[in-house]
Amino acid sequence: DDLTVLGRVAVELWAATDATDTDFTAKLIDVYPPSADYPTGFALNLTDGIFRCRFRHSFERAELVKPGEIMRLRIELFATANLFRAGHRLRLDISSSNFPKFDVNPNTGAPAGLGRSRQVARNTVFLDGTRPSRLIVERL
Repeated sequence: DDLTVLGRVAVELWAATDATDTDFTAKLIDVYPPSADYPTGFALNLTDGIFRCRFRHSFERAELVKPGEIMRLRIELFATANLFRAGHRLRLDISSSNFPKFDVNPNTGAPAGLGRSRQVARNTVFLDGTRPSRLIVERL
C-alpha cells in the first residue's frame, strides 16, 4: 500500500560507543524499485539529522561519554512530506558521519573545531526488547 509521511521525523536510538564522544546520524530514504530509467532502482534521500553524544544530557553542558555506556538518544530529522508508493521501500540509515553536510567528529573528546587527531569509534546500536531503537514518523 501507499504510505504518506508528513511532518516531524525522529529516531530514538539506544547506542553505545568505545569513544569519549561520537556522532550518530540518521537518514530517511525512499528506495524506488527497478524501472526502465533506473534498472537497479534508485535511493532518494528525504531528510536527515545528527546528534553529538557529548550533549546527550544537556545542550548547555557537554559531558564526555564513558566508553561502553548505553545511551538513549533522540535524533531529530528535518520535517518532510513524502508519498512512498506501493512497491517502494522506506529505508533508515544510521551512521556515525554524514560529511560533508555535517562536520567530522574526531571521536577524541576534543572541543569542537580544535581536535587535531582522530580515532575510530566502534559503535553499537541496540534493537532488542529492553532497548528498542525506533523510527518515529507522522503519517496519514
